[in-house]
Amino acid sequence: MDEAAEALAKAEGFNLGQMYNDLAAYLDIHLGVRVRVIPADEAEGMRHFDPVAGTLTLSSQLPMPSRNFHLAHQIGILAYRSLIDGIVETADLSSEEASAICRVELANYFAGALLMPYGIFAEQARALKHDIEQLQGRFGASFEQVCHRLSTLQRPGARGVPFYFVRVDRAGNITKRHSATRFHFTRFGGACPQWNVHEAFAQPGRILVQLARMPDNVSYVCIARTVTRRGGGWKRPDRLCAIGLGCEIAHASDFIYAAGLDLSHDEAATPIGVNCRICERRDCRQRAFPPIGSRISIDENTRGFVPYQFC
Repeated sequence: MDEAAEALAKAEGFNLGQMYNDLAAYLDIHLGVRVRVIPADEAEGMRHFDPVAGTLTLSSQLPMPSRNFHLAHQIGILAYRSLIDGIVETADLSSEEASAICRVELANYFAGALLMPYGIFAEQARALKHDIEQLQGRFGASFEQVCHRLSTLQRPGARGVPFYFVRVDRAGNITKRHSATRFHFTRFGGACPQWNVHEAFAQPGRILVQLARMPDNVSYVCIARTVTRRGGGWKRPDRLCAIGLGCEIAHASDFIYAAGLDLSHDEAATPIGVNCRICERRDCRQRAFPPIGSRISIDENTRGFVPYQFC
């Protein structure tokens, strides 16, 4: 999928960073699909494709990076359907619902790869030391799109810095994740409250930097920032999420956000875990639950910062 998207961008000479007109023209000329942008209150969600009428309708509420993404997604799902179906078939998934989800996600992957073709994106990411905002400007992409793309640059023979990527909602639920690192994500329940992805909600729009150490003693340079999806109306509230991106400190010299961090002393790193249920840090003042399988010890005469001891 990645190679196909890169080849298409090169063959068509798409104007990277300003791809809307190119993508709309490709849909019209090669796939017979006309693109319409209509008021948000008239739209059926963000994107709706009518295969009979050959019309792709986008909500006017979408910012340009999202419009580009949906156009690229539609190209993937139509022009590369056989490639997508072949991948889904080899995956041997358990249900038709799982297969449908896989098709959508593969088309999403294609879209990101088309907007940010592997070779040139990886080259510029390295040259800019993975400065997300500069990459946004060069590729006309959103903060989230750039972060997600950075976490996928692991092509054999041309591997980039291994990053983890995560999207978290206000309640701490991980709604999207991808990782080329050893970073551990929770599958159930909330993530560690000491991780800066949660602090991002207190300082919306600002990039926060953290040096963090997991229980396996691997340290990471972690950044986090909120992103907002506009609701478009009084009774359509905005959706606020936090995006997290990070790499192991072995790659800190290639990550611009590591500048100024004390990487030479372990005590400079914030101890974090996966979540309380499996974290065995005894001195964490943010602990909400004891780890699974532990024995709890209660001292009626003493109240510490953690309400119980365990072994």
